[in-house]
Amino acid sequence: MAANGGGASSSGQQPVLRRGYSRAPTMRLEGYSGEDAGDYEESDLVPSSLAPIVPILRAANEIDEENPRVAYLCRFAAFEKAHNMDPNSSGRGVRQFKTYLLHRLEKDEHQADRKLASNDAKELQLFYEHYCKKILAEGLHTKKTEEMARHYQTASVLHDVLKTVMHDIPHEFDKYANLVETKKASFSHYNILPLNISGSTQPVMEIPEIKAAVDFLRRIENLPKPRPDPVSAAEDTDEPIVHDLLDWLWQTFGFQKGNVENQKEHLILLLANIDMRRKGGNAYQNERQHNHVIHSDTVIHLMRKIFSNYISWCKYLHLESNIKIPNDASTQQPELLYIGLYLLIWGEASNVRFMPECICYIFHHMAKDLHDIISDRRESYFDPPFQREGRDDAFLQLVIQPIFTVMQKEAAMNKRGRTSHSKWRNYDDLNEYFWSKRCFKQLKWPMNPTANFFAVPMKPRNGNEQPDHVITKRRIPKTNFVEVRTFLHLFRSFDRMWAFFILAFQTMVIIAWSPSGSLSAIFEPTVFRNVLTMFITAAFLNFLQATLEIILNWKAWWSLECSQMLRYILKFVAAIAWLIILPTTVLERSNSRIIRFFLWWTQPKLYVARGMYEDTCSLLKYTLFWILLLICKLAFSFYVEISPLIGPTRTIMFLGRGTYAWHEFFPYLQHNFGVVITVWAPIVMVYFMDTQIWYAIFSTICGGVNGAFSRLGEIRTLGMLRSRFEAIPRAFGKNLVPIHDSHSKKHDHEEDKNLHIDKFSEIWNAFIDSLRDEDLISDREKSLLIVPSSSETSVFQWPPFLLASKIPIALDMANSVKKKDEELKKRIRQDPYTYYAVVECYETLLNILCSLIVEQSDRSVVDRIDVSIRESISRQSLVKDFRLDELPQLSAKFDKLLSLLLKIDYEDIDPIKTQIANLLQDIMEIITQDIMRKGQGILKDKNRNNQLFAKINLYSVKDQAWRDKCVRLQLLLTTKESAIYVPTNLEARRRITFFANSLFMRMPRAPQVRSMMSFSVLTPYFKEEVLFSADDLYEKNEDGISILFYLRKIYPDEWKNFLQRIKFKPTDEEALKLKMDDICLWASFKGQTLTRTVRGMMYYRRALEIQCTQDKSDIAKLDRRKTVESSQEGLASLEMAHAMADIKFTYVVSCQVYGMQKTSKDKRERASYVNILNLMLMFPSLRVAYIDEVEAPTSNGTTEKTYYSVLVKGVDKYDQEIYRIKLPGKPTDIGEGKPENQNHAIVFTRGEALQAIDMNQDNYLEEAFKMRNVLEEFERQKYRKSKPTILGLREHIFTGSVSSLAWFMSNQETSFVTIGQRVLANPLRVRFHYGLKDYNLSEDIFSGFNSTMREGNVTHHEYMQVGKGRDVGMNQISSFEAKVANGNGEQTLSRDIYRLGHKFDFYRMLSFYFTTVGFYFSSMVTVLTVYVFLYGRLYLVMSGLERSILLDPRIQANIKPLENALASQSFFQLGLLLVLPMVMEVGLEKGFRTALGEFVIMQLQLASVFFTFQLGTKTHYYGRTILHGGAKYIPTGRGFVVYHAKFAQNYRMYSRSHFVKGLELLILLVVYLVYGSSYRSSSLYLFVTFSIWFLVASWLFAPFIFNPSCFEWQKTVDDWTDWRKWMGNRGGIGMSVDQSWEAWWISEQEHLRKTSIRSLFLEIILSLRFLIYQYGIVYHLNIARRSKSILVYALSWLVMLSVLVVLKMVSIGRQKFGTDLQLMFRILKGLLFLGFVSVMAVLFVVGNLTISDVFACILGFMPTGWCILLIGQACSPLVKKAMLWDSIMELGRAYENMMGLILFLPIGLLSWFPFVSEFQTRLLFNQAFSRGLQISRILAGQKDFGEFE
Repeated sequence: MAANGGGASSSGQQPVLRRGYSRAPTMRLEGYSGEDAGDYEESDLVPSSLAPIVPILRAANEIDEENPRVAYLCRFAAFEKAHNMDPNSSGRGVRQFKTYLLHRLEKDEHQADRKLASNDAKELQLFYEHYCKKILAEGLHTKKTEEMARHYQTASVLHDVLKTVMHDIPHEFDKYANLVETKKASFSHYNILPLNISGSTQPVMEIPEIKAAVDFLRRIENLPKPRPDPVSAAEDTDEPIVHDLLDWLWQTFGFQKGNVENQKEHLILLLANIDMRRKGGNAYQNERQHNHVIHSDTVIHLMRKIFSNYISWCKYLHLESNIKIPNDASTQQPELLYIGLYLLIWGEASNVRFMPECICYIFHHMAKDLHDIISDRRESYFDPPFQREGRDDAFLQLVIQPIFTVMQKEAAMNKRGRTSHSKWRNYDDLNEYFWSKRCFKQLKWPMNPTANFFAVPMKPRNGNEQPDHVITKRRIPKTNFVEVRTFLHLFRSFDRMWAFFILAFQTMVIIAWSPSGSLSAIFEPTVFRNVLTMFITAAFLNFLQATLEIILNWKAWWSLECSQMLRYILKFVAAIAWLIILPTTVLERSNSRIIRFFLWWTQPKLYVARGMYEDTCSLLKYTLFWILLLICKLAFSFYVEISPLIGPTRTIMFLGRGTYAWHEFFPYLQHNFGVVITVWAPIVMVYFMDTQIWYAIFSTICGGVNGAFSRLGEIRTLGMLRSRFEAIPRAFGKNLVPIHDSHSKKHDHEEDKNLHIDKFSEIWNAFIDSLRDEDLISDREKSLLIVPSSSETSVFQWPPFLLASKIPIALDMANSVKKKDEELKKRIRQDPYTYYAVVECYETLLNILCSLIVEQSDRSVVDRIDVSIRESISRQSLVKDFRLDELPQLSAKFDKLLSLLLKIDYEDIDPIKTQIANLLQDIMEIITQDIMRKGQGILKDKNRNNQLFAKINLYSVKDQAWRDKCVRLQLLLTTKESAIYVPTNLEARRRITFFANSLFMRMPRAPQVRSMMSFSVLTPYFKEEVLFSADDLYEKNEDGISILFYLRKIYPDEWKNFLQRIKFKPTDEEALKLKMDDICLWASFKGQTLTRTVRGMMYYRRALEIQCTQDKSDIAKLDRRKTVESSQEGLASLEMAHAMADIKFTYVVSCQVYGMQKTSKDKRERASYVNILNLMLMFPSLRVAYIDEVEAPTSNGTTEKTYYSVLVKGVDKYDQEIYRIKLPGKPTDIGEGKPENQNHAIVFTRGEALQAIDMNQDNYLEEAFKMRNVLEEFERQKYRKSKPTILGLREHIFTGSVSSLAWFMSNQETSFVTIGQRVLANPLRVRFHYGLKDYNLSEDIFSGFNSTMREGNVTHHEYMQVGKGRDVGMNQISSFEAKVANGNGEQTLSRDIYRLGHKFDFYRMLSFYFTTVGFYFSSMVTVLTVYVFLYGRLYLVMSGLERSILLDPRIQANIKPLENALASQSFFQLGLLLVLPMVMEVGLEKGFRTALGEFVIMQLQLASVFFTFQLGTKTHYYGRTILHGGAKYIPTGRGFVVYHAKFAQNYRMYSRSHFVKGLELLILLVVYLVYGSSYRSSSLYLFVTFSIWFLVASWLFAPFIFNPSCFEWQKTVDDWTDWRKWMGNRGGIGMSVDQSWEAWWISEQEHLRKTSIRSLFLEIILSLRFLIYQYGIVYHLNIARRSKSILVYALSWLVMLSVLVVLKMVSIGRQKFGTDLQLMFRILKGLLFLGFVSVMAVLFVVGNLTISDVFACILGFMPTGWCILLIGQACSPLVKKAMLWDSIMELGRAYENMMGLILFLPIGLLSWFPFVSEFQTRLLFNQAFSRGLQISRILAGQKDFGEFE
């Protein structure tokens, strides 16, 4: 994309990353206000508001060494210009910069002496003349384009400075100035296409389609001209020159120049690329055409793509499209004007791009203006619709800015997520305003600023202030939907599913309750009549749904049309009758008013989500999937859960009233309903949850079968690779080699086959080279894997690893065969590779010998031996004529000969020459005397004058190809069995086997590069790591581990390969610092850095260059045009390959804060800027987009912030600005950082497809070769009308080897992004996400929702993969899971979920639910089932009903079914269902034996503990987000070293999500263990309770089990000290959460301060559950003497209050007397202690209090105190008014101390035993350190001294 063709390097070679990356050790932190700026470039320090002085400073730096005085004058001119631009220094950073520059000038004034003259004017004049003559004139033809551009810029600056120094410039200098300005225009800045550059033509501009597209746009004849801008005319400004149609639109509608230039290039590339694709196969022949014309179908195709949504919008609103093409149009100029207009609107729309129908509204009116202008031919001039008034942003200010202001103010009401969604309008609300015709009536055109669309609620500053005219209008409310925080959204969105399950449950209960209890009972009249009552239930459910529609959507009612309001009301009234609605999906897409009238009842009128039906085949597939699943689920529920429970229920209901052990408020309640509810409640919850279990099972089976049919795992080992390697070139030719139209059908098949093999060899070698560049293989392994580039043998030269040990085996065969040639021939040909090796070895040896021989007599000796061998073979007398048992001796001699030949570079040639001659003589003697039976006369030559081989030719050794031939031959002769295991690196093996396997999978055939779809890659970047510096690599953590030391141990083989590649052997640690630039790159390529991502994405370009070169060579070969002339065109072909890659591929990294990093004083941020700049310089086609914030003074004296979207590229040693587009405001003020970062940069992308790549992703060269195939999926015919809009690719998690946790996550992610996505895409057709599992973050999955609702199709393809980094530590993983759960909570409330849930057919809706929010809701129900079960047990035990009813002999016989039903949910708790897809996918790809082994190892490494713990994370954050909101981006961290997290840090992170809930379940289990007595002998019930004990243990201790070094004694002591310090710090104001417990405690309640009253009320209701402990336990105390009076409970509250009062007294005493009156405080505590002892003594003696009662009271009162604490937090405003907040805080501190102590005691106990820590280390790091890592040394911070020995 750059001036030199944009290539990173020559084809097939990766750019060498050598330019000095900043390690930033010397960067000044104190800024640049002193004498110098340290490592800063002056031009980098310039504030954005002073950008025009940057060229002056760069020119000064350029000439500083040559003439410091002239450089000083340039800087002085820059200072004057800066002062004139901002005299008051009011802009941001201006004052600091001017101060720095002034200091620099003061220093240079005395140090910079004149060299050419006595005064400054003459010095500058002479230097300018010298510079123009010497450098520009003489260097014009010798310097590179970038250098000449820099020199012309410098000369232009010198002339400007000269004008400021001299008032009268001599006329001869005007000649130089004019020449410079003329030439300077030839080197103007550009992105891909140098459109405005004269001079030598760039290769990209020689492409016929590009030239045709440029000519097409420049046809501006017959267009009227806009009248000049009055302001510009008054200022005598030159009238802008109109070169093309977009320049005309620029003048007509007031777009920005930067936007016009950007979209101009975009449109040209679109036209050229589409025209290439639509031409077909004869593309390369047409390169020679000079009269190429863009085809009319190209423009029509582009119009359909761009205007498809606009046309659909017009039809929906029954509007006539304003795209009107005159019937008499002779050209396609109108079409291009409409396309250009839309692109210019889109390019300047900023955040409005998220509102597609708003853009349609704007375009609709502007297209009308455009049509009026071009259709009126009466006048040659017209008045532009937007008056520029001297500005370059008229369209932005008049159209985009008002809409942006509305969005900005609405977003401000959000208060960063602290306000309910129902109180502010989001993107969807504002966009859906344009789904109704009323927008034309209210908003009008030009847009009316007083319209209620622009009204926002504002509070007047005082009561007397009158609102202005904007506020008098009533603000438009939410549109069509209101996001209310409630779980009822799940019922509202998926009411059909819930109705089905509820009605099915009712029906099964009725049937099971019948006398027979069998399914056939439904035919009995009574039972059938009872079953019909489900219609009453259905009526109630419909009534509930209609009610929710009204209540939850109430705030959007005023935005609805009257017909929609009437619909809701009538549905509410008619819901009681429960009308059955016939399916009408097929008609949904129609815009007919008649059909819309009939559809009015069944659905609201919406622009999106119409016609959500699939083709018949897809419908049958997912319908069959769900019918089978539902049959299994309902059968299981009926026979296992419901039917067996009917008998016990009947018995309980008619058993009679039980005996209560406490005071019962409803003693006369009949039929023991409390017991029945307790027994049935967990079963009902399991019934509604276990569909998720069945889905996991069925999706695993379906995904496995689907994967097997997709040929996954056919090549999964090196053995399989070797056995099928011969078939790989054929598969390669079938999929990756394009079909050329010039290839005649009668073409020789063998030549075509050889052509494919040659192409495969080139691709394979590039792949192997990339593995070597990435240090995954060594030099020897590369030699074994490479295929020779040129074959001089009669057989194909396979990679040596396939031929390993074949020659030694052949020698053994020859030695064992004594009689017949046929036997030897048969045995050698039995293995094809043995035959290939023998033939190649012989012919290569012969070739090498011939190249060494000089004398003809010597050559005749070799020829005679060759003839003898061939004649013996032809006569089949080889065994008789030769002693084959002597061949090993000959092989050893040849090995020695090859070793000598390869050493010639390193030693003196003369002694080696003698040795070689001697060896050749020995070889000839062995052959003729020892091996040949009749060869004694061959060496005898009477005419020989000198000794045999006295003269040999060693010049061939200098040829690298010849040396490679020798290396390959030596490998063939000497390689043993060990080569079978090449490569040894596991990642290299995985990539090779996957690439080979993928070639056999189904994929569309690759087109030629010219015919492929163009695409871009976009990567958002914020402040992540770009490149590791030396300081980063050597910085040690608390365990003494540095990143570099860690990486060397994690990747020992790759470290060794790296040192071999750079040819460096370090002697010690200090020696490594000599190669730190290379080491920093190596380490960065192992981490999750931007450098790794950029390198991976630039593989696309390298792959395209190679494939483009192959395409051109194929045409030459197939057309028999391989002439001398064409072979001499190699260089031009390579340049054209670079150019083709430019127009097919674009890579943009959106570095949001790049501009801030550029001028930052922070060392790390500055280093990030330098490293990003270096990336652009190393990869010239890389582009960086950023948001530039310019603070500059305005005309009224104030400062104003202006924001720009800027695109830059790397040129020479600077970043060069290409485009600058002004934004209406700061984009991130409206939306989240990542999507807004992508949105501002998307206008700079090119092509028809966009790949979204995150900063932690990677790519591989071998996968980049398949990008052409992937892009063909967009146009694949098998999809018919449902062409894909989003393509999902497989992802490989490359961080899986770091730790066991990383391995768990890697396996989980692999299963979800493979088998999960495979099933979602086919057969379920509900795939939405473009990469990861679908239950993911909102900004990712909503693109899929939106695409699906707009008739798109999201597919998944597994023949191509990209790399993905994941979090590797427990806390990072939990943060990620919390982030995902938050996102799903927000999804549950969204309109997208609601609409898809209603618009999908029933079975597709089930797929949608259980693969998105249903997964998280089912996880929450799983946990709630445990709570319901245990609280039910608590009720039965404490009330005494368990003893009186459930232990009744009549019940005991029927209790087994209850246990069976409860056991089913235990599997889900243990996380076993998450393992099912994992086992299936690993089994498919690695074999089921390996899968079983990995499963066992995972369980031994406590994977179930990890997954059970994450179940709690999902439940907590999903539920809290729905109730209270607060979902936000959680940074998870992507560090290398898994560090030890302190106890306090773990406590802060997991206290509310896991520890509190775990301790609550623990108390429930303890209470039941103490007071319960049923089922104690039941093994199955013990399993149920065991699963709960397991869940409790996982929730309480998993963070510590998976915390490195947690059980080391010193770490435990340090953690305890840190914990006590954190708990003891008082005063939370101004302190961070990791400094003070109070600050953390207050922050944990933030969600309660911003939630709704409804949610607070629910929190209080849920808190009351803790009171049941006290109520139940007090009646079981011995001191209660079995009394059931309510006074017992009242007295317990008196005790509770007394305890609280005593604690309050102690607290007050500490505050009052703790400092000054210590004696009084001690007396108070003593009196309280004596009083406590006295009361306890009385109770023990008089009241029969026992020790067990004391512990029971603690067990009962502790939950009550927690209840008081929770209610106090929920009612904090009232508590603060009552002045009890401090008491609540101290109560909370006491509970936190107790919980921390309970958690810490087991850790401290286990830390006593050293073996526990060692066991934990092996548990955590088994995978990462199985390859040689010494854990004990690493954690002790020791160095492995043996490494450098």
